[in-house]
Amino acid sequence: MPSKAKTGKKLVIVESPAKSKTIAKYLGEGFIVEASIGHIRDLPQPSELPAELKKTSVGKFAVDIDHDFKPYYVVSPDKKKKVTELKAALKDADELYLATDGDREGEAIAWHLLEVLKPKVPVYRMTFGEITKEAIQRAMGNLRDVDQDLVDAQETRRILDRLYGYEISPVLWRKVARGLSAGRVQSVVTRMVVDRERERMAFKAASYWDLTGQFGADSGSFKAKLASVDGAKVATGRDFNDDGVLTSKNVAHLNEELAASLAAGLQDAPFTVRSVETKPYTRRPAAPFTTSTLQQEAGRKLRFSSKSTMQIAQRLYENGYITYMRTDSSALSDEAVTAARRQASELYGPEYIPGSPRVYSNKAANAQEAHEAVRPAGDSFRTPAQVASQLRGDEFRLYELIWKRTVASQMADAKGSTATIRLGAVAVSGDAAGRDAEFSASGTVITFPGFLAAYEEGKDESRGDDDSDEARRLPNVAKGDSLKASDIVAVGHETSPPPRYTEASLTAELEKKGIGRPSTYASTISTIQDRGYVRKQGSALVPSWIAFSVIRLLEQHFSDYVDYEFTADMEGDLDKIANGQAAGTSWLRHFYFGEDSDPGLLSIVNNLGEIDAREINSIPITDQITLRVGKFGPYLESSAATVDPKTGEIVESPRANVPEDLAPDELTAAKAVELMETAAPEERVLGADPHTGHTVVAKNGRYGAYVTEVIPEMTEEQIAAQPVEYYKNGKPKPPKKPVKAKPRTGSLFKSMTVESVTLDEALQLMSLPRALGEDSEGNLITVQNGRFGPYLKKGTDSRSIGTEEEIFTITLEQALEIYSQPKQRGARAAVPPLAEFGPDPVSEKNIVVKEGRFGPYITDGITNITVPRATSLEELTREQAVELLAEKRAKGPVKRTATRKAPAKKKATAKK
Repeated sequence: MPSKAKTGKKLVIVESPAKSKTIAKYLGEGFIVEASIGHIRDLPQPSELPAELKKTSVGKFAVDIDHDFKPYYVVSPDKKKKVTELKAALKDADELYLATDGDREGEAIAWHLLEVLKPKVPVYRMTFGEITKEAIQRAMGNLRDVDQDLVDAQETRRILDRLYGYEISPVLWRKVARGLSAGRVQSVVTRMVVDRERERMAFKAASYWDLTGQFGADSGSFKAKLASVDGAKVATGRDFNDDGVLTSKNVAHLNEELAASLAAGLQDAPFTVRSVETKPYTRRPAAPFTTSTLQQEAGRKLRFSSKSTMQIAQRLYENGYITYMRTDSSALSDEAVTAARRQASELYGPEYIPGSPRVYSNKAANAQEAHEAVRPAGDSFRTPAQVASQLRGDEFRLYELIWKRTVASQMADAKGSTATIRLGAVAVSGDAAGRDAEFSASGTVITFPGFLAAYEEGKDESRGDDDSDEARRLPNVAKGDSLKASDIVAVGHETSPPPRYTEASLTAELEKKGIGRPSTYASTISTIQDRGYVRKQGSALVPSWIAFSVIRLLEQHFSDYVDYEFTADMEGDLDKIANGQAAGTSWLRHFYFGEDSDPGLLSIVNNLGEIDAREINSIPITDQITLRVGKFGPYLESSAATVDPKTGEIVESPRANVPEDLAPDELTAAKAVELMETAAPEERVLGADPHTGHTVVAKNGRYGAYVTEVIPEMTEEQIAAQPVEYYKNGKPKPPKKPVKAKPRTGSLFKSMTVESVTLDEALQLMSLPRALGEDSEGNLITVQNGRFGPYLKKGTDSRSIGTEEEIFTITLEQALEIYSQPKQRGARAAVPPLAEFGPDPVSEKNIVVKEGRFGPYITDGITNITVPRATSLEELTREQAVELLAEKRAKGPVKRTATRKAPAKKKATAKK
């Protein structure tokens, strides 16, 4: 067979179309750049397996657990066309370059391409940390083969996640609620948020007091705070534990009475300076960004979510503005160090760079140093001003943040001095007379800003008192100087509970513990919110009650799998596989089947024993009130016996719904009692339907009041009386379990309540929709109630009507008259917005919340985003609205598939 003729073409495959366009500019003629658009194949759902495999060892996970955990991969249905296109492009190529990202996921994509395309031409693996001409040229000079160890590590992780999720999630479905999921990292992150809320729920505040005063000298005045009384340090928040107990010894714990008497006794006391201490102040710049620190800082400074940060960074990378954004390394290449130092010198002066380059090492657990830090792309950096014409909005803001951090990382230390003045007096009057009080004031003066001229790192909320030195200049005083006191007042404080995690602080804690990979933090934090385990309250992450149930079950029955250290160790094991120090198959065998005294996941799942679902889903709030996590959400239930005043009989335990926007730590004993006392009756019997005999009741549901009928279940006698069915061999089949009939229901009108609705009204509501009749063309017209009010319906044509009461009075003639009029769109009176949040920082347009067809949505007049289902309008904040709009912008416009009409068939012409 003759060999294929040379074409001179070289096929380069990357993951994304944006990346392919940028790379194509630098490769020149002869190169064809195509995008795989992510992974082309993956593990299918077990239900999608061929029938002959479903009953084999592959059937449960799409992984052959009996034969070295061999995965069964399939090309994704939406990628079959892409694979065909890539194969066609490969036929015309003399060489294949796999230029997917250089991390484990990118290596796996390259390997899958190799396996599916089966190239018969030379294949080269090409990686680069930035998309610039210099980086592409360097990559062409450092070609290699696909790294099988990295592929093995990614495949092991993929199979591990399949085993974990598919074995543990069904337990959650049976014992908590359908549709829940467990995940190797997802469940541990959820536990961290739940643990923090538990700490807040158990927290007991302690009160303490101190004094502040204004003190004047000839050279100026300053504010100082009480530091000690009679030589004993004054207690602050740090001296108490979370039970509100003072744990520090030899401290003065001031109460309100003592603080007030001391303040009064010092009003006319002569104050003198007791000591002045000055120390040099030095502050070093933060390291260049890793994935984790980029997400944290973008959250603090730009109010971006982790997900939004990564989406924007991805676009900046693919378009050649920054280096690869998934990295654990804070190191810079020699070229980047030179560029940063040169730019700092040019912009701020040569004195702003240190004598030698700064070198950074990563301090995070399980850090990998495979990539460079996130920095501006290129061997010379473009300043924000130079990219301002190409980048807009959030992309520009993130690029500017990365540029500032990178340049600042190679700049000189900030220098200054910190002065501490201690001053005191003896109380001269009142109950505190004779007591010695010493005050303290500190201030820092920056004499040389150094890196602060370019950038200053943000901080997360922390507990305790803020004793950091203020950037203020204190007056020039000396020991023994007299001071004039004024405004000495007693100030009360309460200790604060541990702050809830924000996305930034949670990311920092995950990195510190070595849980998961920074590249997956954004998707994990997004997942636990999408699953309903966590919601945002402002910027804080608040767990749902269902998350408490899930974590409680996992802690009791799968303790290792939500253990922080165990999860971090698993990440370390995956690193060993990636480094070629361990084999994935043997690790998976140990994880799933266990070894010796160490049970594997399979053994634990098979020996769970009886799990008390009611106990798992119950959290005591008081001795008599318990929170239950039910099918339709959390509710309170009282164990106190309730007696019907008419009959004297003990009735069902009283219940009360828990408001969706009430955070778990806000459900105190007092709040629970209040909710129980103010709860509307859960159910009221209205009577029996005269036609069916079924009892009709009115209820308060989670989504509003409604009426429904109670359909009694079939008795054993009725089931036994059903016609008997027989097998082919003549034996009778066991009686079928009766199909539960669906009861009729109807939402109450706005004018109705559970207490006031009558049986006749309930029967009317349950009869909806009401058929009015047909139009001249035989189309049925009905009238019904909907989320946005009452309306008529004829096929797909809906028309609103006036009031809910009209549903039972409108006639067919009136309906036909409405349909004879042109459909009015947008002709309603202007409806005021549901909320307003001021101008958007990007578009500078006013942000409002409006009611839309599919629910409330946020808009600045340019970008629209639906209010998340888990967020109520009452708790929606400006920060959330800005962040949601930013995320929507980051995704870009929705791409709509163009539908092309088939060309009309030509009419056959008759032969003459």
